[in-house]
Order: sequence, then C-alpha cells, then structure tokens
Amino acid sequence: MTTVRSKKIKYGSQGLAKDFGPLTFGRLLESYRLAQEISQAKMAQTLKMTRQKLNDFENGRRFPSLGAAAEMAAKLGEHPATWVSVVIEEMLRREDLDFKVTLAG
Repeated sequence: MTTVRSKKIKYGSQGLAKDFGPLTFGRLLESYRLAQEISQAKMAQTLKMTRQKLNDFENGRRFPSLGAAAEMAAKLGEHPATWVSVVIEEMLRREDLDFKVTLAG
C-alpha cells in the first residue's frame, strides 16, 4: 500500500493576488455565490435586484457605491466591513493609488 501525502498550499491575500490578480468586488460576489451553491437568479432575488444586474456586478460592468456594498453584505448575512474594504481597495487601484485598506469597527 502506498501512502500519498497531499501537498497543502497556503495562500495569503498577497499570494492569491500574485497568482490570480487582485480581489475585485465582482470576484467576491461571484465567489460567495458559488461557495453557497446558489444560482444568479436566487442570489439576485435575495439581493432584491435583477439577475442581469447581478451578472453585471460579477463581471465588472457595474461597480457599487460603498453603501450598496454594505447593504448587499448585510442582505447576505456577511460583515459589511469586508465587502466595503474590497470596494475601497478596488477604487484605489482604479486611480493607481498604492494603498492598503484596514477598517476599524
């Protein structure tokens, strides 16, 4: 009998960004939906928006305000600070500003 050891890969946010690009709001939203194993239609219903609008967010054709990001997180039962920080970091990247966001509270 041969025992195969799996090689664990540990990713921090910097390692993920290096290999997959920076976390965007659209990627966060899609990753959440896929992890929950729900359709765009079901998630759109939860967020009280159309499926097309959700699709536009996931694919980067729409970008939320900070308030909208916090509201979406709350509707999904998630802590708004995480979602808001992703939006702020994406705003900074769009302006070519190299800052890291840390939210208190």
